[in-house]
Amino acid sequence: MAAGLGTRLQPLTYDIPKPMVPVANRPIMEHILALLARHDLGELVANLHWFPETITDHFGDGSRLGVELTYSYEQELLGTAGGVRNVSEFFGSEAFCVMAADALTDIDLGALARAHRDSGWIATLATKRVPNVSEYGVVVTGSDGRVQGFQEKPEAAEALSDLANCMIYVLEPQVFDYFPAQREVDFALDVFPALLEHDVPFGVHVADAYWNDVGSLPEYLQGNLDVLAGAVEVDPAGELVDADAGGSLGADVEQSGRVLVGDGARIAASARLDGPVVLGPESIVGSGARVRESVLLAGAEVPAGGLLAGAIAGSVGALG
Repeated sequence: MAAGLGTRLQPLTYDIPKPMVPVANRPIMEHILALLARHDLGELVANLHWFPETITDHFGDGSRLGVELTYSYEQELLGTAGGVRNVSEFFGSEAFCVMAADALTDIDLGALARAHRDSGWIATLATKRVPNVSEYGVVVTGSDGRVQGFQEKPEAAEALSDLANCMIYVLEPQVFDYFPAQREVDFALDVFPALLEHDVPFGVHVADAYWNDVGSLPEYLQGNLDVLAGAVEVDPAGELVDADAGGSLGADVEQSGRVLVGDGARIAASARLDGPVVLGPESIVGSGARVRESVLLAGAEVPAGGLLAGAIAGSVGALG
């Protein structure tokens, strides 16, 4: 699912789709495609809408990442489930996986598939326990994991579950029988309630893996920092320099922690970087500048004597 507008990540998504926003100097979707390739899920279709050419130009047919990637363009958004129904012929008669192309995760998709196969359910939803349920849609289940209901961003005192819906699903083709007739269809608002109404058994798989929906600017920043901290198993782009392991950015640069240095990034003398810090391609840290726990996007600059702490710095037009 790569068609969303990513409005909560604006201004990063004014000119590019959310799946193309970089995490650790790679588009989020590139991390997702690498994850799918590792689990031998190599026949893929992505629905597109917002600046679709930025995705197709970057990934092409997917062969560079070891997958076979095709596309479905939506002139008008069809919803999370409507976009899936629009390419239903792609899946044939086998169970298939649906996931967002704009979340950061290293979930074990093999374990999810096995849980689905063993359950006999029509749908299995990947979930993760979260400490703050008010930020997520949560899934209410019975002791056997079967879904009993949903709550959308409940207050802690009203929450019946701490299981966040990760928007990663394994589905049987029969699920399309429960899609409503309208053009725009949403899994959470339309399909899953229809399954509950018809008493169709479906359930959850509780994952222990890292998962971040990158749904806001603070979560985006945290996702980048988590990659450098080793909290999520993805492949960053650039040179990872770890001061704690003896790495150095140069004799004239002060450093603590880990810094990811993208292609062409420049750090001037007397600068200080306290990691985790991500330096995007062609970014600049000026002389005497101070950067701490931050992300510099491609082409961004912290000027000489400048200070950037716990923040995201960008250059207008560099992402698009």
